[in-house]
Amino acid sequence: MKRAASALEAALSRLDAAQLRRARTTVERCAASDGHALTVAGGRELIDFSSNDYLGLARHPALAEAMSACAGRSGAGSGAAHLVTGHGTEHARLEEELAAFTGRERALLFSTGYMANLAVMDALAGRGERVLLDRLCHASLIDGARLSGATLKRYGHADADSAACLLAADPRHTALIATDGVFSMDGDLAPLPALARAARAQDAWLVVDDAHGLGVLGAGGRGVLEHFGLGADQVPVLVGTLGKAFGSFGAFVAGAAELIEFLIQKARTYIYTTALPQPVAAATRTALALAQKETWRRERVAALVARFRAAARAAGVPLSPSTTPIQPVVLGSPAAALAAQRALQEAGLWVVAMRPPTVPAGSARLRVTLSAAHTEAQVDALVEQLERASARARSA
Repeated sequence: MKRAASALEAALSRLDAAQLRRARTTVERCAASDGHALTVAGGRELIDFSSNDYLGLARHPALAEAMSACAGRSGAGSGAAHLVTGHGTEHARLEEELAAFTGRERALLFSTGYMANLAVMDALAGRGERVLLDRLCHASLIDGARLSGATLKRYGHADADSAACLLAADPRHTALIATDGVFSMDGDLAPLPALARAARAQDAWLVVDDAHGLGVLGAGGRGVLEHFGLGADQVPVLVGTLGKAFGSFGAFVAGAAELIEFLIQKARTYIYTTALPQPVAAATRTALALAQKETWRRERVAALVARFRAAARAAGVPLSPSTTPIQPVVLGSPAAALAAQRALQEAGLWVVAMRPPTVPAGSARLRVTLSAAHTEAQVDALVEQLERASARARSA
């Protein structure tokens, strides 16, 4: 695109015409720790059904207290990269605790999940090699594959046979297979046991980004790998985020000691960025302990998911086959999804419409997310409004 205001205006006009232009909403205030409400610009209080705060920990007072106390000791910022003077005691302790939680030898902190995925893909693949990605992988895995210089091949969504065929076609040059553990827009699970068998048979890395599974799935909340009974031998590279079920911020990669040491040497998004502030790491340590101690949070969100799905099916709300806290209601067109978002907002519910390119064309949706902080009455009210919105979408 040439540097011209008219070019930018034309591009924005095209987005407007297709109802694909994104807009931010300012949240002025969040509810106390025992609720899941937020006040948006203009003072309107809404029940939030779009947050990834699955365990209801983001506004827990213990996290705020841990963050405040650490800030008093170490300051607000780290001041430098981990390999300079930015690596503190809270970082080291959190990495040890994340390694223990995931059953890995070591863990390495990153400032964001996006940076963690870029690091893994760029470090483990390169020119002359191939990487295989699920067609609905998160954008960070796609961008990481492109930055690596490797040839990117996409296999059918959650189709392990398709992945195995691509791998078998050129096993010598295929460095890795990468996938979300829980897909962020659909809430379904990757077929990890089959992918693990295919990758191991050809000595390829299997990278799993379990951003939406850790803390929620599995008997101990250890995510989609625990759900499937898979260990480090089957899935050697695990990526997790800390800003979803654990309610804070940041991300990590967990794996064998030599893998983590290699990333420290080669991962550009680790080497060349300021370390996560220590108060954030302190809050995350508190959240990790709470998630393991207060198992009722995981049990409650699972019960609310079951309640939502049963009521939505009875009401004729179109549901995707997801048993996770991510419950997409696919309405088709961007116009239908935006209209449903506005209707729910008028009813006091905040559910954001997801449109292309975030989701495939023709599958614009309301992405409902459930949290342990929700009440049964709030879930029932949501279903009532979704029934009306989906009926309007069908008749439009």
